[in-house]
Amino acid sequence: MSAKTFMSVEDLEVYRKLCRLHLEVCDLTHQWPAEERYELGSQVRRSSNSSPSQLAEKNDDRHVRNKIEGVNRSRGEAGETIHHLYMALLKKYMTQSTFQEYRERYQECVRMLNGLEKTLERKLPSSDRRWRMTESREQYNAENELSPPGWPSSP
Repeated sequence: MSAKTFMSVEDLEVYRKLCRLHLEVCDLTHQWPAEERYELGSQVRRSSNSSPSQLAEKNDDRHVRNKIEGVNRSRGEAGETIHHLYMALLKKYMTQSTFQEYRERYQECVRMLNGLEKTLERKLPSSDRRWRMTESREQYNAENELSPPGWPSSP
């Protein structure tokens, strides 16, 4: 048997983490009230599954830009899952500590997806990259002294 010359989606650590999170979210939601089985529970299970499935869908695509789109969609689904879990917290279906644990784990995956996106961007010609930082941090902060409401202030 020859050596593997490509990376499968299962080789991505973020993919494996998102799959584990999905399985845990499924177990968690089955503890919620029965009336939520097809409401909030279904939504959080679908979004938690969609995050790794977006990576899987685009992993074998030949075009780097399409792979990046899969990463972006995966990140969005992770954010949606955090939202659904937050709603479950507000409805008192889970404790603050349980919510915080899931939130931190999903945020770790989002950071990993950001890194994956930047790695994929490097495979594009520099003129086609979305992530270009040409100004210094000081210049950026000077030009954007007032942050929009709700945004963290500059350090």
